[in-house]
This record gives sequence, structure tokens and C-alpha cells, in this order.
Amino acid sequence: MDLLAVVLLAVGLAMDAFAVSICKGLAMKKIKVSKMLIIGLWFGGFQSLMPFIGYILGSQFERFINAVAPFVGFILLVLIGGNMIKESLSKEEEVETATIDFKEMLILSVATSIDALAVGITFACVPISISNSISRFANTMIGIAIIGIITFIISVIGVKIGNIFGAKYKNKAEFAGGVILILIGLKVIIM
Repeated sequence: MDLLAVVLLAVGLAMDAFAVSICKGLAMKKIKVSKMLIIGLWFGGFQSLMPFIGYILGSQFERFINAVAPFVGFILLVLIGGNMIKESLSKEEEVETATIDFKEMLILSVATSIDALAVGITFACVPISISNSISRFANTMIGIAIIGIITFIISVIGVKIGNIFGAKYKNKAEFAGGVILILIGLKVIIM
């Protein structure tokens, strides 16, 4: 998986956090930069932590699934992407509060980054190749950092957009994220 694929993957993974960030911004009467940054740190941090855990777990089983690794990566990405598309088309409205206390942010961060855990497992099967001059592990850590940074930025932007425009873009963002993940899954299987 090259740098462009990692960036697109990061954007796709960040769409759940973006959607929740929009809702958080929508629920806030007055927005503070500190709250935007806290939300970004929670979501970005967990979007980095979960693929790291997934990579460690996936690495333990790598030798058993090497022969089917592209198919495993494809299936995981298509399932995650399909679920995101399904959620974006759902008529159920989620009610969000403006609070950013520890318990709520922990639950939201885990919920929006579960798919990143599966992507981390994919990284053990389909290696990241950003630079040929560094190890596979270092490439993976750079990829994981990219996911966290992009999610942080997108989440901060989501809070601001939610505060200004409301829930108009929430479902579209989730749908786009799902499509991106499915396309990356197809790229993994084809190449």
C-alpha cells in the first residue's frame, strides 16, 4: 500500500469521526478552539491506537494468512466500507450532546475507530510501502501516524462545519468514506 492509498484510507476511516464531530459542533452553541482540539485529539488518538493494536494482533497470525492476505484485506475493507454506506443511508437520527467529558469521548472514540482496528490487521497482511529505505514496521508506524493526523484535522474541521452548517454533510461524509474504503479494497485485490 503506497502513500496515496494510506492517505485515502485515512480519509475514509476519518469519516465516522467527521460525522460525529459535525454532530458535536451542531450541539455546541458557542464553539471554543480548545474543545475542537480536544475532540480532534480523542478521535485522532484512537484512530492511531486501534490500527496499531490491529497490526500487532495481525502480525501474530501473518504467517498463517499470508497466502490469502490480499483477500483478507479486501474483505475487511469492503465490509467496513459497506457498513459505513449502510449507516449513511439509514433514516435513524443520532442525538448528540455538546459534552466532551471523558466517558462520552472514550465511548465515541472507540465506536468511531473500531474499523481502524480491522484496518490494522489488514496492514499486517498488505504491507505499507511509503519508503523503501526504512523497515516494514517503520512504514506501518508512519501510515498509522498519517491516519491519526488526518483524523485529527478532519475532526477539528468537522466540529467547525457542524457548528456553522449543521448536519447537512454528516451522511454524505459517511457515504464517501465507505466508497473510499471499498475502492481501496478493490485496489488491494487487483494489484
